[in-house]
Amino acid sequence: MTEQPRAISTVVFDIGNVLIEWDPRHLYRRIFDGPDEVERFLATICTSAWNLEQDRGRSFAEGVAELVARHPEHEAAIRAYDERWDEMAPGLVPGTLSLMERLEEEGVPLYAITNFSAEKFERARARFPFLDRFLGAIVSAHVRLVKPDRAIFELLLQRYGLKAEACLFIDDSAANIAAARAVGMAAHHFRGAAELEQTLAALRLI
Repeated sequence: MTEQPRAISTVVFDIGNVLIEWDPRHLYRRIFDGPDEVERFLATICTSAWNLEQDRGRSFAEGVAELVARHPEHEAAIRAYDERWDEMAPGLVPGTLSLMERLEEEGVPLYAITNFSAEKFERARARFPFLDRFLGAIVSAHVRLVKPDRAIFELLLQRYGLKAEACLFIDDSAANIAAARAVGMAAHHFRGAAELEQTLAALRLI
């Protein structure tokens, strides 16, 4: 859940695994024979740290080339991370978009902070037009900052003239939740739409 109700007027969403489902396992279960191979590949080749550099602004072309040079035996699987990215993001997280729409109906200002590659964010915008409905969004690759860096939260507040104490931040990462709270925002650790609905209702946002 979140802290005790207070004067929250603005909601700031994470996107991946809050609004849009994302997991590379959706793709690699189709490429490798079993779960052990999938987990080994994601732990040692296309790691979360490697992916984070695309979120930080490195192009997929550069990231893939660097990885293929080090692991040529996995070239096809590495290239699939870029070329078949849509298969990692099969659709919406159940229930969250409807909560976003209810917030819109109540006139609540909505923003986003997301760790996302510039290229894949454009892909996501084409597939999920609701991403253009935020009043403002900080995309990590555009600003060369990634959560949980405090600076990305401060940039949102500065760029859009928001007060931290008036914002509720929603994210599925505990580290990102802690970072948001450190700059003075209220925060909800997302585990599903039902819990989020309870928090939004308690804060009288819906």
